[in-house]
Amino acid sequence: MNLEIQQVLTWATEQLSQSEQPSATPRLDAEILLSELLQQSRTWLYTWPDKQLQPEQWQQYQHWIAKRQQGQPVAYLIGCREFWGLTLKVSPDTLIPRPDTERLVELALQQLASQPQAYVADLGTGTGAIALALASEQPQWQITAADFKPEVVTLAEQNRQQLGFNNVTIIQSDWCQALPDQHFDLIVSNPPYIEADDPHLQQGDVRFEPLSALTSGADGLDDIRKLAIDCQRCLKPSGWLMLEHGYNQAEAVQQILLNAGYQQVHSAQDLAGQDRVTLGCYHID
Repeated sequence: MNLEIQQVLTWATEQLSQSEQPSATPRLDAEILLSELLQQSRTWLYTWPDKQLQPEQWQQYQHWIAKRQQGQPVAYLIGCREFWGLTLKVSPDTLIPRPDTERLVELALQQLASQPQAYVADLGTGTGAIALALASEQPQWQITAADFKPEVVTLAEQNRQQLGFNNVTIIQSDWCQALPDQHFDLIVSNPPYIEADDPHLQQGDVRFEPLSALTSGADGLDDIRKLAIDCQRCLKPSGWLMLEHGYNQAEAVQQILLNAGYQQVHSAQDLAGQDRVTLGCYHID
């Protein structure tokens, strides 16, 4: 017997609500997975609730729901995630772009709002989300997006090509290693910033994400310390460094930047009112 869309969504929502670690958004997950399966919008699902799934579609959908029950992220199951209105390919090699990181994009656009032409670097680019979001808003900016892993660089380049942004260059680099001297008006990064022994790493979607993109030493700040020093070489005189970090790390990150010689150091809040991004200006004497 073929099942109707409304029946399938009800079943999937119940399954995801009753998992050992229930999804926080069971209905949304069910809708996104079914939309991807049928190659239709979520609105379409409610416009045609009595449409029936074919047996092979029902089989695939059951497989996805079972994987989601085990905690596998929806983005990895369907191979994409939306960020800043852009559809980006994702893979288990990359961190899944978060809505919180859109705040970093907003702040970068504000910081250089008076510069129609600018040179920007996005370090640890992953899917390319930050760089490509900036490119979509500022086609005159020249943006370099860097990541250490070759497979991640390949994925980011695929996203760049799919979106057709010619003002972004994707390179392989260990943070600043392959970047030129005194070149960038702004360097942005969403680096790993979780403590290595954080118990949250054993919960939810992050269990399936690459640990190297999540953790950074005992206090989560090792990579931020490195960036604070290494980025100085690559910034133009009075260039800015802008870093995303954990909700409770702003004071520590501010101190790292101040100790490294940055000025005008301050933090900005995310939509939840948590300090999420810290930035500073590096004045070269």
